[in-house]
Amino acid sequence: METSAFDPPEGSLRRSVGRGAVVTAMAQGVRVATQIVSVIVLSRLLSPQDFGVVAMCAPVLAFIALFQDFGLTQATIQKTGIRHEEVNYLFWINTAVSAILACVLAAAAPLVAAFYAEPRVAGLVAAFGLQIMAYGLGAQHLALLTRRMEFTRLAIIDVASAVSGLVVSIAWTFIDRSYWALFAGTLTGAVLPTLCYWVSSRWRPGLPRKVEGISQLIHFGAGITGFNFANFFARNLDNVLIGKYWGEAQLGLYDRAYKLLLFPLSQITNPLSKVMVPALSRLKDEPDRYRSAYLRVMPLILLVALPGVAFATAMSDTLIPFVLGQQWRESASIFLALGFAGLLQPLNNPAGWLFVSQGRSGDFMRWGIVTAITSVMAFAVGLPYGALGVAIAYAVSEYLRTPFLWLYVGKAGPLRASHVLYAATPFVLGAHLALALVWLAKPMLPAQPVIALAGGAVLSYVVTIIVALAFGAGREALREALRLIPARGLSPAPSEAK
Repeated sequence: METSAFDPPEGSLRRSVGRGAVVTAMAQGVRVATQIVSVIVLSRLLSPQDFGVVAMCAPVLAFIALFQDFGLTQATIQKTGIRHEEVNYLFWINTAVSAILACVLAAAAPLVAAFYAEPRVAGLVAAFGLQIMAYGLGAQHLALLTRRMEFTRLAIIDVASAVSGLVVSIAWTFIDRSYWALFAGTLTGAVLPTLCYWVSSRWRPGLPRKVEGISQLIHFGAGITGFNFANFFARNLDNVLIGKYWGEAQLGLYDRAYKLLLFPLSQITNPLSKVMVPALSRLKDEPDRYRSAYLRVMPLILLVALPGVAFATAMSDTLIPFVLGQQWRESASIFLALGFAGLLQPLNNPAGWLFVSQGRSGDFMRWGIVTAITSVMAFAVGLPYGALGVAIAYAVSEYLRTPFLWLYVGKAGPLRASHVLYAATPFVLGAHLALALVWLAKPMLPAQPVIALAGGAVLSYVVTIIVALAFGAGREALREALRLIPARGLSPAPSEAK
């Protein structure tokens, strides 16, 4: 296959980014809605203990999964003029590593079960090796589709896998109402996309053979893997500690609050990286265009996400029992604490786009280490006070880290901390004020949960927009949002596109 077959058509950046952002946003809307429906429906069909058993497996699976990709998908996306031989070599690395990791997972399953003193965990951990294999087999095909900016095709696959996973989980509860229903949906969400990537990609692997110059790709991927390795502890050690010292019931409450709030937020920014990282990588040698492209997208993310987080946080005592049922009422206070971290994560998560697109995988890894250390310290401080204590400590650590993150990002590249402060302040400040006002207005809202929640959501968005209008950057972002409403999508302005 010729090298050009791996690249998007010449001059397609503006069109591809615009279309990609729109279809990705639509797909993520469906995925987030599916995730919320999954939380609501499955929480009513299954017990907190079932979710707790799966949550005990999740950190182990996430840790093993760190090593199956080795950052090689990002290497494939980023490299200029990548060849078939290089992609083929990376495919066989992904496949071999995934097979080894599946075996390691099976061997470690009894140890994990002994750690938690929960025998049901052993079989579930071993079974998750199938998911590892599925991801490994599809990694390079996904990378090639992303490199070609085939975002519409990827969005369709993403939606199909999310919906199929939910349907399979619900259907499985009629066969066996246990944690295996959650596993069945997760496995479906891994296998189906891999099959679709193979069908959609025109590339097929050949026999493995060594390729000259592959070390540069592996070195780049090692930096990404280093960040993922460090970030694992920041994202998963809380589950391990709560499960170990407080049991599956507390872990189930924490897991539901986390999934209902912070997981959907990550599903907004993470998939957009499929659009933004390739686009920003093409603009990295044009500082003004690079900076302008990022600063147009980032405030729009904040405008969409932050008022929703503020409303949900302020009304957690009404929201949680309403959507999950009265048995989850204890999760409301945990949700409230995590909500404050949620007010910063839509701002901080896209920093990864900048590190990767600028080729700063080493800096990315070092920031991951800082995040891991500070998060582990926060978990240790909060653990004596249970799941709620962990949630509060984690939220505080997010506030303490944020200024240092953007100073570190701004030490190199086209974007400075001052640029981010200027663009983000209207929406971050507005969301915090909205949270306070919704909290104060709760006694005046109607008693019916549906009306109260709707009123709180409207109030939150109105307050955030009013505050944003007081700032020049806020008015500029709101004008941009209005221009996008008719039909143009998020296509860059002529000055930003090639």
